[in-house]
Amino acid sequence: MILTAVRNRAISPHRGGEDAHEFTAISMKNMVYTGQFFIFCMERFQNTRQPDWDWWGKLWPTPGEALRQLGLSAGDSLVEIGSGNGYFTLPAARIVGPATVYALDLDESLLAELESLATQQQIENIVPVHGDARSLSEFISEPVDVGLIANTFHGVDDQAALLEEVTAVLADTSQFIVINWQNLPKEETTIADEPRGPPTELRLSPTETATIVSDATGLTQTQQIDLPPYHCALMFER
Repeated sequence: MILTAVRNRAISPHRGGEDAHEFTAISMKNMVYTGQFFIFCMERFQNTRQPDWDWWGKLWPTPGEALRQLGLSAGDSLVEIGSGNGYFTLPAARIVGPATVYALDLDESLLAELESLATQQQIENIVPVHGDARSLSEFISEPVDVGLIANTFHGVDDQAALLEEVTAVLADTSQFIVINWQNLPKEETTIADEPRGPPTELRLSPTETATIVSDATGLTQTQQIDLPPYHCALMFER
C-alpha cells in the first residue's frame, strides 16, 4: 500500500497549447517504469508541461540508470519537485527503498495515476504531495537527503524563492540535483525528427544554473554530468 498522501490547496495551472504553462495527462496505466523524474507545473513555471510519452520514452529509455548515474542509492530519502505521474518517481522509489520518496505536483489527476501505478507495482515508499513548490517546507516534515528538479528550472520565474524552499527541506548532509536541457538551439534537440524541449531563449547554460543555485542557497557544486543526448545534470552539496 502506498504511504498516506499529503494534500494541500494549490495554485491552478493554466491550460493551453504547445508552449503554455500546462501539464498534459498521459496514460501510463499499462506501463512499468525503470526510472523516475519530474515535470512541475505552476503559473510561474513556463514551458514545463509533461511531455508526450512516445517521444519522452525515446529520450529517457532507462531513467533508473540515469538516477543511479547521478548517485541515487538505497537509503536516500528524496523529494522530486514536479513528479507528474511518476516516470522517474517509481524507479527512484525502488532504488532508495525503504527510504521515502516525496512526489510533489500540482495536478491531482497525475498524482492519482502515480498512486495507482505504485499500488500495482507494490511500491510502498512514495508519498504523493499535492502542493506548490514555493511552499515546499510546509509539506515536508523531515529533512531529505536528495532534492531533484528536472526539465523545469528553465521555466521558474522566481528561482531564488523556489531554491530557498528546497534548501529548507534538505538535511545537513545532502544533495541537490538540477537536470536541464542543454543550452542548444531547440532546432538541434530533435526526437523522431521533431524539435523538442523549451524555447532556445529559455535554456540555461551550466554556468548560469550553477551561479543561480549557489548564490541563492550557498550550496557547493560538486559535479556536472552529461546525460545524452540532450541533458546535463548539476550536482550540489550541503
